[in-house]
Amino acid sequence: MKCPESHYANIEKDNCFPKSVSFLAYEDPLGMALGSIALCLSAFTAFVIGIFVKHRDTPIVKANNRALSYILLITLTFCFLCSLNFIGKPNTVACILQQTTFAVAFTVALATVLAKAITVVLAFKVSFPGRMVRWLVISWGPRYIIPICTLIQLLICGIWMTTSPPFIDQDAHTEHGHIILLCNKGSALAFHSVLGYLCILALGSYTMAFLSRNLPDTFNESKFLSFSMLVFFCVWVTFLPVYHSTKGKVMVAMEVFSILASSTALLAFIFGPKCYIILLRPEKNSFNHIKKKTHPKRKNSPKI
Repeated sequence: MKCPESHYANIEKDNCFPKSVSFLAYEDPLGMALGSIALCLSAFTAFVIGIFVKHRDTPIVKANNRALSYILLITLTFCFLCSLNFIGKPNTVACILQQTTFAVAFTVALATVLAKAITVVLAFKVSFPGRMVRWLVISWGPRYIIPICTLIQLLICGIWMTTSPPFIDQDAHTEHGHIILLCNKGSALAFHSVLGYLCILALGSYTMAFLSRNLPDTFNESKFLSFSMLVFFCVWVTFLPVYHSTKGKVMVAMEVFSILASSTALLAFIFGPKCYIILLRPEKNSFNHIKKKTHPKRKNSPKI
């Protein structure tokens, strides 16, 4: 007789024993490590927010749209925290929250980066008929990017949750003697559509940042934006084949790792250089330093 899927045979092959239920728990070394990393990175992001609030009137904070920097930092905190939904015993609510919070948080983060890049392009690369039109486009144009991009992602998630939402699934074959509880994505097409939309936003942000790469050194955030988007895109393109080639708790851990890695790339490459100047090179974070740096360039610029 063959043992049912919920049981396994002993070594002597003369008895069937029930399989124990397993999942990526906080008590596991892997779950504990990923949870600790997520909490530490979210706390570090909160520390960076404190630095930016304390130095909010300095040139480096004001140079590249202070409000968008705050939005991006707060969103990155949620990106780190949303990975905790993947750890612990799965339930229906947790399975739905895993995908929706991940999709919305990363969409807001990438839309904010896109708004930052477009702001720089509009300010330096595009000419407008009249100062009022220029001010309106630069001031109000990027503000609509975040809600529009987020609404599109919410529409995709809404269709996903109404047609084929995620549910609790069991894997009885990956580990001998264990039944692994995990969240089934429900619709593979919807899941890949969410990732595809995030990659489109990342490529759009990279393109906008690349167009403004040759700006003066005072406004060189575009270089860090483009590099962070490149790393983000590479992380999630690499994630797909690895995700589909693994099973069980390792598959869940891979998704958590990709969330943490891509969020860390955004935090490190965009805000790392700024924190370095604010904390270790404060003499560069002054209006006098900017005037000394830009004045010779104005002198040597050719007359039109």
